[in-house]
Amino acid sequence: MALSHILVEDRQVPLDATSDLPTLFDGTTRLYISYTCPFAQRVWITRNLKGLQENIKLVPIDLPNRPAWFKEKVNPANKVPALEHNGKIMGESLDLIKYVNSNFEGPSLYPLDPEKRNFGEDMLKYVDTTFTKVVFGSFKGDPAKDTASVFNHLENALQKFDGGPFFLGDLSLVDVAYIPFVQRFQVFLGEVFKYDITAGRPKLAAWIEEMNKMVAYTQTITESEYVINFFKKFM
Repeated sequence: MALSHILVEDRQVPLDATSDLPTLFDGTTRLYISYTCPFAQRVWITRNLKGLQENIKLVPIDLPNRPAWFKEKVNPANKVPALEHNGKIMGESLDLIKYVNSNFEGPSLYPLDPEKRNFGEDMLKYVDTTFTKVVFGSFKGDPAKDTASVFNHLENALQKFDGGPFFLGDLSLVDVAYIPFVQRFQVFLGEVFKYDITAGRPKLAAWIEEMNKMVAYTQTITESEYVINFFKKFM
C-alpha cells in the first residue's frame, strides 16, 4: 500500500483551562485529541496514514486541566477524540477511524473483500469489549496467566490471511485500533511484571515490528515512563 504525505509534525502545546475556544465551524476540520490517550491515538494514526495532516488540524487538549468550553461547546461527553467536520462534531474512536477513512481522500484502510470486512468487524468489536478489559483486569492478578487467551486470540487472528504481517493481510483500521493498546501493554507488562507478550507468539512479534516501521504511527507514541506510571493506577 502506497502511503503518501507522511509528515513528522512538531507537537503543539495542549490547550488548557486558560486557553480560548477555537472558532468552531469556520470550515476548519479539527481533531481534538490528547497526546496520551490511546483512543484518540487511533484517529490520529488514521489521519496520518491517509496523508491528511494538512486537511485535519490537530487540537491537543490538556485532559487533567481541560478547558470548560470543551464540554460546553465541543463534546458534551467531555472526552477525546472528537472530530469537527462539516458543521458537526462526532466522537467515539472506532466510529471516527471509519468516518475518516470513508469521508476523506487518501489510501483506503479497509478492504472490499467481504470475508476480510466481516472478520475485521469481529476484531474491531473484540478490541474494546474483550481485549482491553481483560488486560486491564489482569493488572490486579497474574497477567501472564490471565491474558493468555486474548493475546493468543491476536496471534491466531494474525494467521488468518496471507499476504502480509497485518490482521487482514494488508494494513487496515484493525491494526490501527489495536496498536495503541498493544504498545502500552507490551511496555507495562514487560517492565512491571517482566512478562513478554510476544514470547511464543511470532506473528504478534512480527506485527509489532512492522508497525514500528511506520512514521505515521511512531510519531504518535506516548513515552514509556508515562504509560507505566499511569497504568500503575489500575493495579
